[in-house]
Amino acid sequence: MSERIAFRMKVHPGKVAEYTKRHDEIWPELSQALRDAGVSDYSIWHDPKTDELFATLVRTADHTMADLPKTEINKRWWKFMDDIMDYNDDGTPHVVELRQVFHLA
Repeated sequence: MSERIAFRMKVHPGKVAEYTKRHDEIWPELSQALRDAGVSDYSIWHDPKTDELFATLVRTADHTMADLPKTEINKRWWKFMDDIMDYNDDGTPHVVELRQVFHLA
């Protein structure tokens, strides 16, 4: 069975157009790595008031998302994005996992 997860990140002020452009041109190898890890139906929204990004995705029960940070393509993408987003000291994007409190199917 699959599950939907949600999380938030933050884009630097004035950088949402660049963030959008880079995602419009997402590397095919990264898209494939996400799919191979069991990820689908991945969407990201921007709150213009706070510059927070809200993301949801669906992942398979046997997903391998935990292995994505170890892949070279993921490391390159994070490096590519670190000038326009909030990042942790270890070079990973600052991500806040969100807990689902309601769902209407």
